[in-house]
Amino acid sequence: MGKRTEEFDVICLGAGVAGEAIATGLRGSGLTLAVIERELVGGECPYWGCVPSKTMLRSSETLSEAGRARLLAASRVDWTVDVPKIRDRVLWMARNLDDSRPAEALQATGARLVRGEGRMTDLRTVAVGDEQLVARRAVVIANGSTAAIPPIPGLDAVAYWTNRQAALLTELPVSLAVLGGGPIGVELGQAFARLGCKVSIIEAGPVFLGAEEPEAGQALRPHLEQEGITLVVGDPCVGVEQQNPQHGRGVVVHLKSGASVTADRLLVATGRRPNSKAWSDVGLTQTKRGWLAVDPATLEAAPGVYGAGDVTGLGGFTHLAYYHGQIVAQRILGVDARADHTAVPRVTFTDPEIASVGLSEAAARAQGLDVSVVRVDPAETARGYIHDFRGGALKLVADRARGVLVGATWVSPRAGESLGELVLAVKLGIPLKTLADVIHPFPAFNRVLGEGLGELAAKVA
Repeated sequence: MGKRTEEFDVICLGAGVAGEAIATGLRGSGLTLAVIERELVGGECPYWGCVPSKTMLRSSETLSEAGRARLLAASRVDWTVDVPKIRDRVLWMARNLDDSRPAEALQATGARLVRGEGRMTDLRTVAVGDEQLVARRAVVIANGSTAAIPPIPGLDAVAYWTNRQAALLTELPVSLAVLGGGPIGVELGQAFARLGCKVSIIEAGPVFLGAEEPEAGQALRPHLEQEGITLVVGDPCVGVEQQNPQHGRGVVVHLKSGASVTADRLLVATGRRPNSKAWSDVGLTQTKRGWLAVDPATLEAAPGVYGAGDVTGLGGFTHLAYYHGQIVAQRILGVDARADHTAVPRVTFTDPEIASVGLSEAAARAQGLDVSVVRVDPAETARGYIHDFRGGALKLVADRARGVLVGATWVSPRAGESLGELVLAVKLGIPLKTLADVIHPFPAFNRVLGEGLGELAAKVA
């Protein structure tokens, strides 16, 4: 018996943030939409990514602040880490892995939610179980990414964690080895360390947080080490073995140098890979790393086929996925909307936070820009001393020829909350002379921008 066929104007692979934005954008348009989801409506972020991990980070932050009270406010502060309490709050924030309300909200837009594994059989057809869905106008690929697992000898025989197991705090191990010094590994590593776990972060590359300015890692490293975290940088893992096979836990991580790291649990946080199985057989172009190649402005992968969110490789951020969904919905409706990636904010939610936007100094020079740079420490301000914060960084990168800001990196408490001004400056190309004339409140952390931008404006004048 053949597959049952149904036609829609638009078919969206993935009911994550991008898919939700598309459903909202097409609401009331008269176009029919089918959204296919193999896991939970909402995608990675609310259940296994941003929301649970940042909830756990907040719990660990409160313990760190309680400890700081011994210096600033109290002669004695004691506590006992309550893992079940933290886990329950994390699960509550992750909707207890129940997507019934998001599913109802999606269907309230008029979209049909199709649960199951979708696979494109051509550029207009998606097979899901015994159904065959045909798109009259467009197919949107928004099925995200998953943890990339490196081909390390012995890793497949170890009961390792990815972000999914770690973020939901299934247990608090005595010690944790983290493979990967990117945002996921560093955030989760700091959270577990603050809860009382002995953490070692192993980064194969020459620097950790390698996608950011070098000043970011340099500023953050002392903070991590003060919390007892061991950072192993530039010494790749060449093998993993189970320490206690009969108990299914305990790992030995062998490094290229001959050294080894032993831990109760292993977290693999070595990046992400696209969920390409659903669309890789229909002739769409992939980048060198396997992402869906799209025009960065129109987000088209082929005529009538769009990519949105993580799967494009343009940035693994929830806010960017939502933005992509908005752009794609407008284009499907005939509006010539175009995505602008010049000022996508990035935040690593460690303590202190690392917030950045635009080009790094190296990237700006690689583009041939005449670059001017200013560095300021937000800790050396009234707010820094009030907060009892030491060792921050603010790096501003300008295009001297245009007299505008093209990139910024900020390391301080709540840096992500203060980044908006710089995002706007980069996106609109606001003259540095104008930025330097902005009045910032005293004694807020963002007052450091006055000094930095003023110095930068003087240098490019």
